[in-house]
Amino acid sequence: MFSNAITDIVVVAVALGLMVFIHELGHFLAAKWVGVRVLTFSFGFGKRLLGVKHGRFSWGSLADESEGTDYRLSLLPLGGYVKMAGEDPSQPQTGDPGEFLGRPRWQRFFIVIMGPAMNVLLAVLLLTGLDRYYYEEPAFETQQARIGDVEANSVAAEAGLRAGDLITRLGDLQNPTWENVELKVAMSPNASLPVDFLRDGKLDHTAVIPRPQGREELGDVGWDPCLPPQVDSIETGAPAARAGIRGGDRIVALNGQPVLCSQALVSSLQTNQDRPVQITVARGDQNVEFSLTPYLGSVEGQKKWLIGVGLRNYIVKQLNWARAFTTSIDDNIKTAQLSFDAVGKILTRQMSARSLSGPIGIAQMSGEAYRAGTGKVFSFARWADLISISAAISLSLGIFNLLPVPILDGGVIMLLLIETVIRRDLSLRVKERVVQVGLALLLLLTVFVMYNDLVKTFKPY
Repeated sequence: MFSNAITDIVVVAVALGLMVFIHELGHFLAAKWVGVRVLTFSFGFGKRLLGVKHGRFSWGSLADESEGTDYRLSLLPLGGYVKMAGEDPSQPQTGDPGEFLGRPRWQRFFIVIMGPAMNVLLAVLLLTGLDRYYYEEPAFETQQARIGDVEANSVAAEAGLRAGDLITRLGDLQNPTWENVELKVAMSPNASLPVDFLRDGKLDHTAVIPRPQGREELGDVGWDPCLPPQVDSIETGAPAARAGIRGGDRIVALNGQPVLCSQALVSSLQTNQDRPVQITVARGDQNVEFSLTPYLGSVEGQKKWLIGVGLRNYIVKQLNWARAFTTSIDDNIKTAQLSFDAVGKILTRQMSARSLSGPIGIAQMSGEAYRAGTGKVFSFARWADLISISAAISLSLGIFNLLPVPILDGGVIMLLLIETVIRRDLSLRVKERVVQVGLALLLLLTVFVMYNDLVKTFKPY
């Protein structure tokens, strides 16, 4: 437990620190490009440890910060910051064109927007690199939403749904894939969702009301997707290997009965036990039949009747750079839309605020993603979950900074737009009051998400 907490802290410090640093790098590059003098570009916060200014290396603090850029490493390596000349409106302006407030509003807008833009760019690049070499998707995710199993006493069971039912409508979704179904259910706790489904070729209707489940209180109805019964691996010397079944074969029938899902195959084998079975597989353009006898083996500590095949639950492949880039763009757009949808539902009380995560929740997710990695240290398989989580956090950080809350980038952009419309600068007094309100809101939000994280951490589920 303690070692996990240490891992979470280290992983999130590195990941979140990099994202904040990239954010500030965006402000820095934009400021340099338009000619604003940057006094300090720091990796980390707090006391200056070392740095370079005017091409000269030095240790400790500097007395003079007026000229040149101090590229420094500071005590707390949790991101970074950029200090620009003339950015504080409470300080007298000298009229120097190198000062932030002395530049045209469009240039100030460009400097401010580049921070969130760099976070979005980082999210796109992370997923592009991952998808180029390790693109993983559940084998069922893009298929039609056929139910593979229904938990006893679940919402789906109470609604009369069964394994094998094909969902043709869920709420406002027509002919949804499992990806659409899972998102719809998760985002609709306590909301009634009409369901149309096909059973034995006949259309029927029902409704489900997802129950809030887990720490985030996301919706759940207790159904599982139909996993395709496609052979991924063969156990050496097992009945399937001796019979001639190969990787890539798709099991389509057992003893003459159609097999649509791997769950049905497993269930039928338990019922059949040690009696010989006839298995039909689709191989290329033809069906091939095999006769074999299951054996009693162990799966996760439980005794089960097996034939010695591993079924394909995930598809892993490499995409070319163009496809990896467009896939990354699509995935980031979906994540952004999902974030806005979640915030809207939280504000309208359709979803619990428990779905929000702060620093503690982010640390836990990052640590779990890191520990979930398997394989060689430098393989994409080892880091896939952590890269995906990092991309999502970077995108969320960019979106969060665009909220029209003063002291955030979005608040600065809002004031710039107001000044552009009224064609004059707002008074210092107005700006100070706006910043005070924004700071209060941000502190309240910080306290809330921290409390939320602690409740989710220590409350049993």
